[in-house]
Amino acid sequence: MLQIQDKLVSLDLAERYFCCDLDKCLGECCIEGDAGAPITKEEYDTLKEILPIVYDDLTPAARREIEENGVGYIDEEGDLVTSIVDGKNCVFTCYGEGGMCYCAIEKAYREGRITDFRKPVSCYLYPVRITKYPSFTAVNYHRWKICKAAELLGRKEGIRLYRFLKEPLSACFGKEWYDELALACEAYLEQYGD
Repeated sequence: MLQIQDKLVSLDLAERYFCCDLDKCLGECCIEGDAGAPITKEEYDTLKEILPIVYDDLTPAARREIEENGVGYIDEEGDLVTSIVDGKNCVFTCYGEGGMCYCAIEKAYREGRITDFRKPVSCYLYPVRITKYPSFTAVNYHRWKICKAAELLGRKEGIRLYRFLKEPLSACFGKEWYDELALACEAYLEQYGD
């Protein structure tokens, strides 16, 4: 573990290679799983606010799900998550050519239709998951077989997980925190190697 301020960071962020390979996985992380993406109460409220902006990008099944059950729900573990369609697809998942899935929220953000919300933090940081405890926050790598192509591409390109997630980690915890993490990862790798 690396301790960066009040956060305990898994060594996986330094040791693992990672670079999303959407041509191979087609955005499977937005489709697979037994629950929606974890969201905060504030994000839930934001999703309700931006819904009219992304509504036309959503699938008919997603629109029905939202109309019947809302943008989020409490899952079996008691966590607030985005609503899902047919037991798997996030309601904000859209599809493009060749079955490639993408996030309607991020699409709207990139097109300038939304300016202050890119997507839920859990999605932006994926494959890292954040768990808050009373005295610290844990930053862990969520290993999932569907990300094997990302691990292979990351190794091929020489991109470590902490480097791949520079932008979202900086957005979530601040540039100073990220710079401290990068220095700690580099020192660890220099001492312990690959």
